[in-house]
Amino acid sequence: MPMMRTKRVYAEPSEDDGARVLVDRLWPGGISKEEARLDRWEKDLAPGDELRRWFGHDPAKWEEFLRRYRAELEGKEEELSRLRQEAIDTTVTLLYAARDEEHNNAVALKRYIDEE
Repeated sequence: MPMMRTKRVYAEPSEDDGARVLVDRLWPGGISKEEARLDRWEKDLAPGDELRRWFGHDPAKWEEFLRRYRAELEGKEEELSRLRQEAIDTTVTLLYAARDEEHNNAVALKRYIDEE
């Protein structure tokens, strides 16, 4: 079972984070690359611009967002497989910038990977 967690990119980095992977389409404002301490940025696993704008982190749109985001992830098996494999070897922390800790693309991505 992959060891994957989610965390706001603005939260203090920790040794327990393992590989820190930003999964947002846009760079989070107000934080430098040095402060973020990323291992990599997986923009291609983030929701597309149209879906991101439509969702706008509105919890009322969450279920439909999950459905649409899953459809976008269908064609990204290579990237998803690499992430799954990495999470078998070490902890992977999916980083996001949203304030809502329950309704964001990192939570949706983790759920998608966990269900596969």
